Amino acid sequence: MTWDKILVNLIGLGLIGFIVWFFWLVKTKGVRAAMTSAGYQEQMVLVKGGYTPDVIVVERGKPVRLNFVRQESASCSEMVLLPAYNKSANLPEGETVAVEFLPKEAGEYEFQCQMGMLRGKLIVE
Repeated sequence: MTWDKILVNLIGLGLIGFIVWFFWLVKTKGVRAAMTSAGYQEQMVLVKGGYTPDVIVVERGKPVRLNFVRQESASCSEMVLLPAYNKSANLPEGETVAVEFLPKEAGEYEFQCQMGMLRGKLIVE
């Protein structure tokens, strides 16, 4: 094998390693929901090609209000589902929609669009 083939193979392996690390091994810590004066843990979630933030940290036993704002017209993002809390909400474009629930048990719970293409995680501590 010549030096140019070795170099191309090493660069290719390095790029594969970077892609694996970036998409599967990087763990985001998440955003802690802010406490409001009304006693809610509240977080604004932007819906535009995904959920931002996509990882939200809350405390168990305190009510949560997630305010979803959809800023796109893709049909996939028209609805958000929180199956663990039996909650769902239609998300009209440009409007803020609040989803409220009470997390009773610690764990990690997903929220997603109705097609499962957009995903987020709720971490209850």
